Amino acid sequence: MTKSRMEAFSDGVIAVIITIMVLEMRAPLGSDPAALKPLIPVFLSYVMSFVFLGIYWNNHHHMLQAVRSVNGSILWANLHLLFWLSLAPFVTNWMGETHFARWPVMVYGIVLLLAGIAYYILARTLAAHHGPESALATALGTDFKGRASIVIYMVGIAFALVAPWIAYTLYAAVALMWLIPDRRFERVLMEHDK
Repeated sequence: MTKSRMEAFSDGVIAVIITIMVLEMRAPLGSDPAALKPLIPVFLSYVMSFVFLGIYWNNHHHMLQAVRSVNGSILWANLHLLFWLSLAPFVTNWMGETHFARWPVMVYGIVLLLAGIAYYILARTLAAHHGPESALATALGTDFKGRASIVIYMVGIAFALVAPWIAYTLYAAVALMWLIPDRRFERVLMEHDK
């Protein structure tokens, strides 16, 4: 399989995940603006998950620009990532509908953590396939942001049972950290194209 097929498949899966998330949002029964107030937590959880999925889509695309080919291990690592991302509609809806209750916020964080670990595994599997001197391995470096994200998710999960809003804030901090596309790949690819 070519890397472009894997990328197209991943793009399609992420698009479906986002579509399912937005379809989970129900219109209020009332017709006045006050009817929207109970939906604020649902909307906030949707926004958070939409941003996370956008970050994964963007960085996945950037990472694949630095590779030439894929193999079976990479395909499985990519499916592993897509599995955890596919749980986003469920945990997003649960967290929003329960107005950020402890257990849903904790489970949301666990899914974020496992998606982060899966992305790390995918990146390392791609780097191993292309070698330590490859553009991808150079761009990944020590992957400080990836490792820091995993630690912040774990701290957030620990806080979820005692202070769900602190956990949510920590999850948002990870999103802010990744909101700007990963420039490591762009920089390395520009240097290799010279």
